[in-house]
Amino acid sequence: MNKDVLVIGGGISGIQSALDLADMGIHVHLVERAPSIGGRMAQLDKTFPTNDCAICILSPKLADCSRHPNITLHTYSEVGEVKGSAGNFQVKVVEHARYVDEKKCTSCADCEKVCPVSLPDEFNQELSERTAIYRPYAQAVPNAYLVTKRGTSPCKATCPAETSAQGYIALIAQGRYEEALGVIKQYNPFPATVGRVCTHPCEAECNRGELDQPVSICALKRFVADKVYAEGGQLEGEDEQAADETPQAPPPRREQQVAIVGAGPAGLSAAHFLARMGYPVTVFDALPVAGGMMRVGIPSYRLPREVLQREIDSILDLGVELRLGTAVDDVSALLDEGFEAVFLAIGAHEAQHLNIPGEDAEGVYHGVPFLRAVNLAEQTELGGKVVVVGGGNTAVDAARTALRLGADEVTIAYRRTRSEMPANAWEVDDAELEGVRLELLTQPVEVLSHNGHVAGVRCVRMRLGEPDASGRPRPIPIEGSEFVLEADALIAAVAQAPEVSFLKPDDGLQLTPRGVFVVNPQTLETTRPGVFAGGDAARGPGALIWAIADGRRGALSIDRYLRREPLLSPRELQPLPVAHPTDSEIAELIALGEVNMEARVAMPTVPVRERLQDFREVELGLTEEQARAEAARCLRCGICSECWRCVDVCGLHCIDHQMADQTLTLDVGAIVVATGFDPFDPSVVKQYGYGKYKNVVTSLEYERLLSAAGPTRGHLVRLSDHKPVKRLGFIQCVGSRDVKHFRFCSAACCMYPTKGAILANEHDREVQSKVFYTDLRAAGKGFQEYVTRAERDYNVSYVRSRVAEVMQDEH
Repeated sequence: MNKDVLVIGGGISGIQSALDLADMGIHVHLVERAPSIGGRMAQLDKTFPTNDCAICILSPKLADCSRHPNITLHTYSEVGEVKGSAGNFQVKVVEHARYVDEKKCTSCADCEKVCPVSLPDEFNQELSERTAIYRPYAQAVPNAYLVTKRGTSPCKATCPAETSAQGYIALIAQGRYEEALGVIKQYNPFPATVGRVCTHPCEAECNRGELDQPVSICALKRFVADKVYAEGGQLEGEDEQAADETPQAPPPRREQQVAIVGAGPAGLSAAHFLARMGYPVTVFDALPVAGGMMRVGIPSYRLPREVLQREIDSILDLGVELRLGTAVDDVSALLDEGFEAVFLAIGAHEAQHLNIPGEDAEGVYHGVPFLRAVNLAEQTELGGKVVVVGGGNTAVDAARTALRLGADEVTIAYRRTRSEMPANAWEVDDAELEGVRLELLTQPVEVLSHNGHVAGVRCVRMRLGEPDASGRPRPIPIEGSEFVLEADALIAAVAQAPEVSFLKPDDGLQLTPRGVFVVNPQTLETTRPGVFAGGDAARGPGALIWAIADGRRGALSIDRYLRREPLLSPRELQPLPVAHPTDSEIAELIALGEVNMEARVAMPTVPVRERLQDFREVELGLTEEQARAEAARCLRCGICSECWRCVDVCGLHCIDHQMADQTLTLDVGAIVVATGFDPFDPSVVKQYGYGKYKNVVTSLEYERLLSAAGPTRGHLVRLSDHKPVKRLGFIQCVGSRDVKHFRFCSAACCMYPTKGAILANEHDREVQSKVFYTDLRAAGKGFQEYVTRAERDYNVSYVRSRVAEVMQDEH
């Protein structure tokens, strides 16, 4: 027989049971599902019938329980399973992750001060708010903080770079812009750049979109970067340390040198993170400018050069060496020169051809080289009519660029319908707004020329068939549908691939049939040890954010490689399930006025007539007022925003967001069930107006209003207007002695209103109270005297009745 005892429930009953058993020399496991013990008694202001301070009576017992050598506390825990029989039970207990080490935490509250998330405080019956990292109440046992998490917000779960969008949005909503930018730069060194040109898959998954429209996450990223940069913040390469942040030691300087081939988004991202780790990094690029496709593939009306250069300079300020105009033609030579690891981030700059007759005519350009020439200010003459072939972002960028170069008429020819175009839908919208014409279900078959120069494009109409390998409907030519598009220039923007002609057989680097490097998808290591590849060179042409994410992942792998650590071991926080607020939670937020149905803030833009005159930036960015209003639309899906500000300020390093639930098996001989009660929900008794009228409250809400530690600091006020209460009514037997709810008498409520009425009058001698009762059972010792004293001394009157309805006096 096992002599240990399990007590389930950490309220006053469970606490007293545990103490009594422990004093007998019996070891007790006290399991409580709340973060602290104390139960409902901790929420009371005074106790009946002595009207003594509830927490004053409870606190010594809490302390005894926490210090008793025969009591083991399991808070924030639940009993999952019970097996066995009397004298020999096996109990599985699930201890939920607190994300704070309760043995280290001193409850200094520094973390609470910086947390940007607010939510209703359960201990105060949701009459006030608390932060995501919190302590239930001042005397809580254990006296340690914990973090509330519902899961991973869908915006973060969808972001290739794993940026905590909810984190920086919460900080933006509070005007804490430098901190918000710091959150972004933990994962992405190009916030202002990405905030302009990202495909923002996060917005497609934003739960707010189920209500009205997604939060403008991308625009908020741009806003905070522009705001901080304009005000001179974060100028020296990396995030400036906040004034309230625990000082961080600089990373140790490492000796192993790393070579990065390609100064595009993947290469510069890798350089950023490796330099932060202390590695000497050298970046090589064949182009005369840094930035890769960000610099030569994206027109400046979408991404101004000075914005990009500002963020490149920030990376170089970390000590990164940049060698421009330097083509690397021998990977093995880099390793022989002393570089101990190489990251290949060469992008996909090699344009693919249409492979149709006449493509060699003068006036035929290809998408990536065309945009590169324009971005490097090389002379490009197009003529009056331009046809662009393709449906991706490169094609749309080329078409809009052609308009700005003076073309009179620009047509995009695409072989499928608009819904199949790979380009961002909003970019296509802008192109049409600016005058670009879409010629859909159209396939060029020949370039027509006159005197060796483009004169037109012979095309054929298409229809859509069954899906092909890409998952999109296969375009099928329609016989006899040929027609000609007149053109002075043709821009073929159909695809691009990495330029890998420099590779040598003895480099040991394998390519896929698509012409990209074969890499381990988790580590980005190529088929040659010590050589890694990422971005378009490993994925094929794709979105900017994927390349930036690969840069960080490659840096982590290179760090592990140089430390001789396993590359495949876990390197990131294990994500929680994706969080989605329930319909009832959304409905409650709407009912409380915390969420209003509203469209998201529209991005201000330059008028079309003006924007086509030059390459000025089209999108103007949000104002501060617009940004904070937009940030406030976030539904805080994950609750904890994972901004890591609590981690930054915790000097004792108590906070660990990687904690996980633990399951324990306890062997006990007996079980005491002291699970207490859950208050009746009076909102189901519609005629009493609870949930409809603010001044109709429950008994526990009333207790919190009376408490000096409560939401009103002990001032008894009306919740509707915060004016002092002068007349007070108590309705007994709500939900009990009622065939619709509970037939039995609740017993406790006979004397409870008398206590509440006395306390109200002690707070303010002008308060008049009426108790509407069915029966007044004052059967205990001194109970009748208690009632008599209430009538005589505390302005309390009793009305035997059954209240039919509560109505609010609108005057």
